[in-house]
Amino acid sequence: MNEIATDVDWSTDSIIDKRDKYYAASQRAFVPYQKPLILKKGKMQYCWDEKGNKLTDLLGMNLCISVGHAHPAVVEAVTEQVKNLTHCTTMFHHPVPAHLAEELAATMPAGHEWVVHFTNSGAEAIDLAMMMSRAYTGNHDIIALRNSYHGATYGAQAVTGVHGFRHNVAQLSNITFAAEPNQYRGIFGEGTDPYLDEIDRTIAYTTSGALAAMLIEPVQGYGGIIPMPAGYMKGAAEKVRAAGGLMIIDEVQSGFGKTGDSMWCFDSHDVVPDIMIIAKGLGNGIPIGAVVVKKEIAESMAGKFIFHTYGANPVACAAARAVLRVIREDDMINNAKTVGAKLHEGLLQLKDRYDIIGDVRGRGFMQAVELVKDRDTKEPAPDHTAYVFERTREHGLILSKSGTFKNVLRMVPPLCLQMEDVQPVLDAYDRSFADLEKANLG
Repeated sequence: MNEIATDVDWSTDSIIDKRDKYYAASQRAFVPYQKPLILKKGKMQYCWDEKGNKLTDLLGMNLCISVGHAHPAVVEAVTEQVKNLTHCTTMFHHPVPAHLAEELAATMPAGHEWVVHFTNSGAEAIDLAMMMSRAYTGNHDIIALRNSYHGATYGAQAVTGVHGFRHNVAQLSNITFAAEPNQYRGIFGEGTDPYLDEIDRTIAYTTSGALAAMLIEPVQGYGGIIPMPAGYMKGAAEKVRAAGGLMIIDEVQSGFGKTGDSMWCFDSHDVVPDIMIIAKGLGNGIPIGAVVVKKEIAESMAGKFIFHTYGANPVACAAARAVLRVIREDDMINNAKTVGAKLHEGLLQLKDRYDIIGDVRGRGFMQAVELVKDRDTKEPAPDHTAYVFERTREHGLILSKSGTFKNVLRMVPPLCLQMEDVQPVLDAYDRSFADLEKANLG
């Protein structure tokens, strides 16, 4: 047997070669840049690659970094817990996960008894939420939205409406999709009522009429930062509950103050979930997810075991407790509101200067720029988007190229992005779009 090496080879070619040789195809596929981005260090809203180049992280490592890379409070909490006990199986008791469950329950609307089931990831939490809804209601049909992203596990991809994550294999049964209320390119145009009417049609034509649940992201994240319009989530909840189902709200991307309004985005929509899904930013990069659910619903699962090996890991839970504390003590939600508003204002000014920009949307630290070949037809411009995306990296930004047509530049930075970061970010965008004009892609 070969000796296991403990050193790390930071040479660029070696890193790429090892990944290509030893990663499975299913894990190699999700690489957005033409030249792989290799990261070596992070500090708050910044990262450095293996060559020492500094980049502003406008993606929070796919929204997992919520309060900042290597945030001192999170590092301290994790270090102290690791020194005492790295893992405690959920078969045994430990106070840190219990404290975190209590603290999460306290963020939820009053008048209900909330309980928590910790998982390893958001996708696992989605799987569990669907199982809970079916167990509690006795029904099987679940509605999801087109253009949604709820994860890539076998269960979660069944309710994911982005085709790039739906593999050519048999999916879970009794899942149906309704048109998302996209106010820029939705099939019914602008407005809320036409999309609520679509839920009625979906129930009438593609389900038994008896629902288990509906899943909604308050802001569709990977789908390209598509906010739910006012009144939609409340109206959807009423329709779903009238059909016997539960409202599952997926706050994996929109939660933790990302929109600058409140801890959970659903608070701004006058709706109370039956089940809420969280993950990603909960651990600030340490793997953890959770189902936060009304107690009477969770009790429907009491007769059998549901076991997530690292769910409620005390190290991850210690990190999550620090995250909640930092968000509160450092007033990070308000920071997302004010800094995000300034960023949005600058992006709108760029739209005035560059015709390729068809739409600028978002609130707080969930922002998107959608590129189109023609503003009237709204024909997507994926090739132009890919070019600008590559140039933004060269100009010092990390962001995402997403949306169904890969024509959306998505920004969801850590909550610590500061006002002094805004102009450099806008300047980098400006240079990238100027580069596009010079490239003359047609």
